[in-house]
Amino acid sequence: MVSVRKVAGALGAEIGDVDLAGALSDADIAAIRAALNEHQVIFFRDQALTPEQQLAFGRRFGPLNIHPYVTGMADHPEVMEIIKEPTDKLNFGGGWHSDMSFLETPSIGSILYAVQTPSFGGDTLFASQAAAYDALSDGLKATLETLRAVHSAGREYSAKGQSAQKRASMQVAEAEGLAGEFIHPVVKVHPETGRKALYVNPAFTMRLDGWTKRESKPLLDYLFEHSRQEAFTCRFSWRDGSVAFWDNRQVWHYALNDYPGQRRHMRRVTVDP
Repeated sequence: MVSVRKVAGALGAEIGDVDLAGALSDADIAAIRAALNEHQVIFFRDQALTPEQQLAFGRRFGPLNIHPYVTGMADHPEVMEIIKEPTDKLNFGGGWHSDMSFLETPSIGSILYAVQTPSFGGDTLFASQAAAYDALSDGLKATLETLRAVHSAGREYSAKGQSAQKRASMQVAEAEGLAGEFIHPVVKVHPETGRKALYVNPAFTMRLDGWTKRESKPLLDYLFEHSRQEAFTCRFSWRDGSVAFWDNRQVWHYALNDYPGQRRHMRRVTVDP
């Protein structure tokens, strides 16, 4: 039996008594899925995962994504190596976002494994967009449920976008105007729990569908500010061998860049529907 310990009020739980590299039973996977659905982001400590073992674990939850702009491992293109070398100034993921919302069919979750962590800093913040939705007034909820938003990688992966900036040990391509735009509801209903969550984010949401950027900006800015309130967040301090598994349908995250001159090496697999 896996153990579950909440780490914050809005979201987050640490899962114990499980070896992700081992032969997990269907009951183990069901318990992990249930914890993810309830807590939105779950954490594991003291794991030792090869890329093959991380892939095998991820595939228990669905097919795995190959990132359209970040080159994966040569033998395992589904495994993204997120590395900040001591000489790099910018990190990857250093702003509030939801992974892959810029795709026509966004991912359902991301599984991040810490290979090498700095001696200080490098935490990741998570924000529950379900809690953010719950805290809105009934009137604004009713309005938002009629709206859709346009998502694209075109800004974040442009030549000036943070994600596309050069890093010593990562190969990231620019979108070069080919990113495309895809429309998703502003309020997403979780397919397993039925819980509603806001589904817009500062990195990839461009505007509201049918609205101009100027018209969209005040409402989107309000939602972005509202959605990152401290009451909706938790914070995870990494150690080598730690794993975080979060639900992109209802969680934002933000990788802090507060460890200058140190190396941080993570591996990510992303689960598609």
